[in-house]
Amino acid sequence: MRKAKGTGPKGNIPTSAAHRQSATKPRPQFAKSTRISDGDVQTKTTPRAEPQPKRVLIRRTGARPQEKTGLILETLPSDDYALLDSGNGLKLEQYGPYRIVRPEGQAIWLPASDRAEWDKADAIFTGNTDEEGVGRWHFPKVPLGETWPLAFDGIPFFGRFTSFRHVGVFPEQGTHWSHMDSLIRNAKRPVKVLNLFGYTGVASLVAARAGAEVTHVDASKKAIVWARENQEMAGLSGKPIRWICEDAMKFVAREERRGSGYDIILLDPPAYGRGPNGEVWQLFDNLPDMVDLCRAILTPNPLAVVLTAYSIRASFFAIHELMRDAFTGLGGEVQSGELILRERSSARALSTSLFSRWGAK
Repeated sequence: MRKAKGTGPKGNIPTSAAHRQSATKPRPQFAKSTRISDGDVQTKTTPRAEPQPKRVLIRRTGARPQEKTGLILETLPSDDYALLDSGNGLKLEQYGPYRIVRPEGQAIWLPASDRAEWDKADAIFTGNTDEEGVGRWHFPKVPLGETWPLAFDGIPFFGRFTSFRHVGVFPEQGTHWSHMDSLIRNAKRPVKVLNLFGYTGVASLVAARAGAEVTHVDASKKAIVWARENQEMAGLSGKPIRWICEDAMKFVAREERRGSGYDIILLDPPAYGRGPNGEVWQLFDNLPDMVDLCRAILTPNPLAVVLTAYSIRASFFAIHELMRDAFTGLGGEVQSGELILRERSSARALSTSLFSRWGAK
């Protein structure tokens, strides 16, 4: 491994500028390409699309939802995942059997553990660019395979070392998944869940296991293949999950025209992204239209809409007020705040993202 310049006061961790860059949330990339048969996923093969016209947003009448702000939803260390330590622009995590070091721009403090703990890492994301992507993994002990088994709440799935530093799951989302699981089980009726920007499908598997009929949408074929591998690994192949590779905005707009309805919608968009036909997603430009469309495709008795926002320069109040406006007249409550990971070494809190979720009361 090429040594980075500079060390922290304890000599713990490299502090180069590359390691201090905060991670965005791009779609996953694989070391090896995966072939997809025609019947595996539903994809659209239409020509490259022109930008869609802006949706005309109408001010809604009625009472705005009640509100609860400043909520901190935390993920505690567990056998499946633990944030072990952080500092000097890096974080040390335990994903199942492996210790992993990755960049973390918000870890501006000093590590709580000594260097010996960090030296136990099985994989380190260096951030050095090469022809395969935006970075590379270094394995200081022994070379590791591309995938390894992980689990959430008893649901097994594959972790994967991608060139964008991600490994296939965002553990802080577990609080939302547990909340959704309870809503589905307590509904005592059929529930339809729409998982937009669904990534590798762990949330979809949680919903399906709880008894929901799930529609999972992501613009990346590779993410869809990964999600289907996770479904098979979890033993949930018989559960009703519809896997769709398509631009999320186009899909939701078409569902509105069809008169489709969902009881729970999960909305986890990147700050920036591209659809399979070149469609461009810009969070601040497109999120108001997307939230309005989600409101339009709720069932008459909806349960929740959950929005998470990563890597944006905004307060949670920005998405909080957007959600309150969008769900005016539906009653219920909008809860907003931050998702955090609780550190095992010193119990520090590491903020990962903003969230806002509407729920019926």
